[in-house]
Amino acid sequence: MKQSTKQSALTSISYLLVGFLSLFIAFPIFILLHKKLPAYEWPLYADRILLFLLVIVFVLLLLSMFRPVINFIFVGTLVLLVYGTFTDTYGFTNLATDYKAMFSAIKPDADENIMILDDSKFYYKADILAATTDKDSEVRGFAIRAANANFKKEQNLHERYRDIIQCFAVFKKINRKWNYVNDPVGKEYFAKASESVKFLAGDCDDHAIMMVAAIKSIGGRARFVSTTGHLYPEIMIGDKFDLVRIEDLIKNVLFPIESKDQSLHYHTDADGKIWLNLDYTAAYPGGRFYADPILGILYPRN
Repeated sequence: MKQSTKQSALTSISYLLVGFLSLFIAFPIFILLHKKLPAYEWPLYADRILLFLLVIVFVLLLLSMFRPVINFIFVGTLVLLVYGTFTDTYGFTNLATDYKAMFSAIKPDADENIMILDDSKFYYKADILAATTDKDSEVRGFAIRAANANFKKEQNLHERYRDIIQCFAVFKKINRKWNYVNDPVGKEYFAKASESVKFLAGDCDDHAIMMVAAIKSIGGRARFVSTTGHLYPEIMIGDKFDLVRIEDLIKNVLFPIESKDQSLHYHTDADGKIWLNLDYTAAYPGGRFYADPILGILYPRN
């Protein structure tokens, strides 16, 4: 009798684990289907609720067929997460961040600032592009030294965002050293990045040129944003899913003091890509914008 009761308790626990796993696995599957399938605009989002229920039922039936194996995998996963938490690799915090990113990916885009402007307002476009000397050896050498000096451990721990973290290392080097110096009287002067790398000084367009060139020299994607009397750089970090992970890195790992109790400021382009502010006035990537409204966007040459 005792053996039967014990067996019944273990079976109940086993089914509870399967139920929990079904919910856990159903969420990412639902998100993928949600983004692929058209929205039918049923009242109270009934089409999405029905889709979610169907996904849960399907996953539950599938896992129930392989219940003993699934339970073994579940326990093994818990062990790995505990190990990752204590060894600072992939643990429960990382898992929570990934799930937060997945939920963020299904939020509607109605409130986002979609940037679809062109470069028609860049009256000095040719000068800016000519000054963005990202292939200069001194510019690349500067960027490499910055990447070696900052966040090396984080680059190894977060392999997926290694290139973004290296670009943030460049931002840290430039923005902590940059000295604002005006152009010559009566002249609009655009210093080449190969010139600014020697001094880390100049006005806003010199800073933007230096930042874009240095980021581009190590494989990052950056662009220029024009406002009334101001120019600043932005870096592309990925889509909404990546934004949550990058925000976690900035606020909790790379710039926790500078970004404390602050928000990330960014623009979204027509393809859904996120571009973080890297202005010289920002203490961290995604810091507060200096000036609005936006007049135009300029992408550097490949």
